[in-house]
Amino acid sequence: MSTPRRAVAIVDGEHYPPVVRAALEEVEDLVVAAVLIGGTEKLRADVDGYGVPLEPTLEAAVANHQPDLVLDLSDEPVLGPRERLALVSRALALGVPYEGPDFRFAPPRMEAVDVPTLAVIGTGKRVGKTAVTGHVARQLSRSRNVVVVAMGRGGPPEPEAVLVPPTLESLLELSRGGRHAASDHLETAVVAGVATVGCRRCGGGLAGAVAVSNVLEGVGVARSLSPDLVLLDGSGAALPPVDAGRRLLVTSAAQPIDVAAGYLNAYRARIADLVLVTMAEPDAPHAELADAVRALVRTGTPVVRAVLRPRPLEPVADASVAFFCTAPTTEHARLARHLDELHGARVTDVSGNLADRVRLREDLDRIDAEVFVVELKAAAVDVVAEEAHRRGVRVVLAANDVIPIPGETALDAELERLAAEAVAHQPQVVR
Repeated sequence: MSTPRRAVAIVDGEHYPPVVRAALEEVEDLVVAAVLIGGTEKLRADVDGYGVPLEPTLEAAVANHQPDLVLDLSDEPVLGPRERLALVSRALALGVPYEGPDFRFAPPRMEAVDVPTLAVIGTGKRVGKTAVTGHVARQLSRSRNVVVVAMGRGGPPEPEAVLVPPTLESLLELSRGGRHAASDHLETAVVAGVATVGCRRCGGGLAGAVAVSNVLEGVGVARSLSPDLVLLDGSGAALPPVDAGRRLLVTSAAQPIDVAAGYLNAYRARIADLVLVTMAEPDAPHAELADAVRALVRTGTPVVRAVLRPRPLEPVADASVAFFCTAPTTEHARLARHLDELHGARVTDVSGNLADRVRLREDLDRIDAEVFVVELKAAAVDVVAEEAHRRGVRVVLAANDVIPIPGETALDAELERLAAEAVAHQPQVVR
């Protein structure tokens, strides 16, 4: 007979205490404590009648009783879907599974590795995570050997080390061979100039677990390059399956706030050591999102707001330029103005359709420019670069600079802090 699991129960005052007490005795798990989450309709003055210790918070219950799971015996109206997922996020951040009558959430499995790691994770796709990874790699590689392990939905079947930044010609060759030539590890190698290891993943759970990946093998490849720090690049909202020493969460003011700071993104915020709110443009609700995130993160975790600005990797001054990116139409004029004012380009067109091949080809049909400046994403190579090659148009790849808005904490200093803490945190793995 198996040993009963130790459980902390979530209960509410909308149930009669005798009903709750009977349920605590009838469940198969050993309930060692309870947390009264709210509701007063059926409570009398004395609420000590549950037969187990009552703890003031879930965090106190987990710290004091070391349960195997959190068992939810609450219900509407005390715990609606939003409130319940917030509670799930708190449990998962504590490393404890959360179960109810017809659901179960478990923390994503994270493997310890014997090399210092810093993970860059996101609250979804198109939040600027890969651009941030490039910025972090450039900054931290100034004083240390950084190797990036990038996880993507179009990554290679076996971990692939890229030791020299790819050229446009080599990317075209990859694309013509059937490869995804704008995979995240290739983009990072180009824009950051550091060694990268490309990995693949399939599937992504609500809390960020992946179904299948070769990231751990990729970390092994990175380790063979004798790095001072391995920078782990997540994929969309999926987390690298590594027990990272520190985590930087990237979210975006272009996302709805109830998505960016709700659902199980609250879990991602709770495990973060630094949060970066991108797309913090003047007309975006970045202050509201930053406040929502600050209500979730651990005490002392900085939340920094920033904008992303394109930086051509070759001079484009005085040339007529078409810029290809994934930014929404509302941002095109701002990006064109930046390329004009800072880089001297005469921007004639901006296309935000790199992720939509049909519309991208329609854009190309009308665009006429001396230079195509292209973010290395989605159809950048197989559509834009190929069309430029056919026409004889010069192609310049673009990085993105991450620029904190005025008054924010110094981002690069925070990155240096995370790197130092990641090195100090490095676990000892028994082989």
